[in-house]
Amino acid sequence: MKKTETYASVWDAIADTPEQAANLRARAELMQQIAAIVKESGWTQTEAATRCGVTQPRMNDLLRGRVSRFSLDALVNIATAIGRRVHVELEAA
Repeated sequence: MKKTETYASVWDAIADTPEQAANLRARAELMQQIAAIVKESGWTQTEAATRCGVTQPRMNDLLRGRVSRFSLDALVNIATAIGRRVHVELEAA
């Protein structure tokens, strides 16, 4: 019988290291916040893409949560393009 492993989060389950899991988690959180801004603003994907400085297919990837297609740098740039400031905070593990 195979032992079932449990993880604190889905990111811990799919990442090879705690560092990778933390990076995935941070990117996912930024993507969710950007997607919420797009939704609250009532922008179409094309309008959101223009405002964010990306293509419409790229905006579609963001809104669909395709985390692997975005770096933290790219997400910070997108947030800045729509007038947001990214704040990073460290917590004890």
